[in-house]
Amino acid sequence: MTSQSPLKSPIKLGGVHHAAYRCKDAKATVEWYERMLGMTYTTAFAEDHVPSTGAYDPYMHVFLDAGGGNILAFFELPNQPDMGRDQNTPAWVQHLAFKVGSYDELVAAKAHLEANGVDVLGPTHHGIFQSIYFFDPNGHRVELACDIGTDAQYAELRRVAPLMLDEWSRTKKAPRHADWLHAAANE
Repeated sequence: MTSQSPLKSPIKLGGVHHAAYRCKDAKATVEWYERMLGMTYTTAFAEDHVPSTGAYDPYMHVFLDAGGGNILAFFELPNQPDMGRDQNTPAWVQHLAFKVGSYDELVAAKAHLEANGVDVLGPTHHGIFQSIYFFDPNGHRVELACDIGTDAQYAELRRVAPLMLDEWSRTKKAPRHADWLHAAANE
């Protein structure tokens, strides 16, 4: 269903309550996100039985404040097989992306991460934002991004988004409606 569909959902979302991922070690994960990204550890739930299913599966569920009302959560599942990743999806595809306020903050974040032994890729220029990329101790790819686009650029992207999705759905080839992003990135 595209945004052009006449059907409307009766649901009105108020934002993302939290996004949850698996971790290898809850304590080490909390400490890493506090130290590397300045998140605040806010809450933990621990149960022996999953509340939604009743299944016996002890877990620790930790929550970190990522700013702006956004919460990142992790589950440590000691009775489950070691965590892996989808081998059919490239490592760069699934990632957590967080916003920073400026390019200077992005560069400072890169320096902080590298000073703490984290390998960082970027900054990468995407036309309307710049990003750096790295992996957390669980193997999750993380992106920090700062917006640099203009209101006119964002409006144009909103305008062509339905056209691009429709073309992609028909052809499975990259539509060219936003090629100007690449030109801006290479200036």
